[in-house]
Amino acid sequence: MANFCLIIQYDGSRYNGWQRQGNTPDTIQGRLEAILEQLYGEPVDLNGSGRTDAGVHALHQYANFRVPRLLSRYSCREIRDYFNDSLPKDIRVLSVDKADDRFHARLSAVSKLYEYRIDCGEISNIFDRRYLLRVTEPLDIPRMQEAASFLIGTHDFRSFCANRHMKKSAVRTIYDITFTVENGILYIRYLGNGFLYNMVRILTGTLLEVGLGDLPPSQIPAILDGLDRSLAGPTVPPNALFLVDVFYS
Repeated sequence: MANFCLIIQYDGSRYNGWQRQGNTPDTIQGRLEAILEQLYGEPVDLNGSGRTDAGVHALHQYANFRVPRLLSRYSCREIRDYFNDSLPKDIRVLSVDKADDRFHARLSAVSKLYEYRIDCGEISNIFDRRYLLRVTEPLDIPRMQEAASFLIGTHDFRSFCANRHMKKSAVRTIYDITFTVENGILYIRYLGNGFLYNMVRILTGTLLEVGLGDLPPSQIPAILDGLDRSLAGPTVPPNALFLVDVFYS
């Protein structure tokens, strides 16, 4: 089998997330697999590095697919160009490369970087407003950083997962959480080995409660230990969340 790695960029605003679904064609994976079937004349499974939620965007989403070597008559550039000629304008395949036989976009990933964007300037940003969460009240970023320090490390993040009936382990490792303000926009970046359903959005909602003075930073350990979704903050909207990159060994 020939194994190919794709790097994909998409605006997720009008899609029902990454994962293919039987009741709608409007998923990123579904759109890409339909084009692969056109290209090769048979169904081809595409493995993504992870499942972005409905409305979430990706700057660098990784995926891989395998086809029999007898079918791998197209060059990487031809595959990339066929995708981009066939895809809607809000999905682009940035690159296609041949991968090692053992490479799997999800199983081979060692860490992922997500970014949430918050417009906290005095005057709202009009051009990027669809990709920002607008917060008009002042945010105490040092308090948010203090709260974030309790989240770094290996923890059971069940309190920050929207799937209340999840039976698998909720233990994940967050390596770093950074805060950067540029031109009135706060960028919160989360680097970790994996993230649960809605986890980044719930983490952000909780940190915003801290920044607004509604939650003390010292409460974060109790929220982690409680293993109860109701203890954490709200789930912020998906439109300001970006999968920035995925890292492999």
